[in-house]
Amino acid sequence: MTSHKTSQTMKPATAAKKLGVYLEATPAQFQEGVVSRDELNALQADPPEWLRDLRRNGPHPRQVAAAKLGISIGGLARAGLTDPLTTEQIDALKAENPDWLERERATQAEVRKEAARLKQAATDRRP
Repeated sequence: MTSHKTSQTMKPATAAKKLGVYLEATPAQFQEGVVSRDELNALQADPPEWLRDLRRNGPHPRQVAAAKLGISIGGLARAGLTDPLTTEQIDALKAENPDWLERERATQAEVRKEAARLKQAATDRRP
């Protein structure tokens, strides 16, 4: 009895999330098929032009837009930004630096500071 290795596949939405791109902005062929682990690795290792363009210009999914702004996904929602943002829109927000963005960045900094404190406290308790 011989066993052959079957290729692990994923839905396009999962692959898009792993690639850090907005699914609806990807080519139809990508959205309609399944993506194997090998195909995902190939896309990450040598991204085609469409993928490089999406990563560079957007539209970006919420988690990427939030990271580029230095805030949480919840911070985007509180600001009423529920649609994907392009790099140009993100850069404009950074340049404008509205009050809500300053508040959300401060909140995010406090969250990170507290997480670091808790991690250090847990490390200090270890024997």
